[in-house]
Amino acid sequence: MTGVTRTGWREHPLLKRLPLLVLAVVGLWWWRSGEVPERTLVWRLEGRDWSAIRAIDVQVKDAEGEVVEREVHTFTRAPPERLVVKAHLPPGSYEVWVFAREATGPSLPPRVDRLSLGDEDLLVERALRPPVNR
Repeated sequence: MTGVTRTGWREHPLLKRLPLLVLAVVGLWWWRSGEVPERTLVWRLEGRDWSAIRAIDVQVKDAEGEVVEREVHTFTRAPPERLVVKAHLPPGSYEVWVFAREATGPSLPPRVDRLSLGDEDLLVERALRPPVNR
């Protein structure tokens, strides 16, 4: 073969792009490692006394007591049988405070549920009894 020159592996064009490729892979790994998974927290509302409830306030607090997620659900009629809250929470221990309010009057005393989440706990389902009237 004439006119064709063979170059060594050190002069291959892909070798010049290798540092950029390695940087991109490391950057993607670093970016994905900081991602907090979305978790689905489901409460089955058990008992008859839920029919009078028109609003439910769910507060998820971390170990220091800071509210990291809060959702308020309002209803024109009785709440559904299941209450679903989606939240981006890293693994750890949490307290979930559930405040219920009837159509009139102040909120009923809260229900407090302790929640311990591991890496694999993406769907957590718990039963929730109605709050006690004052």
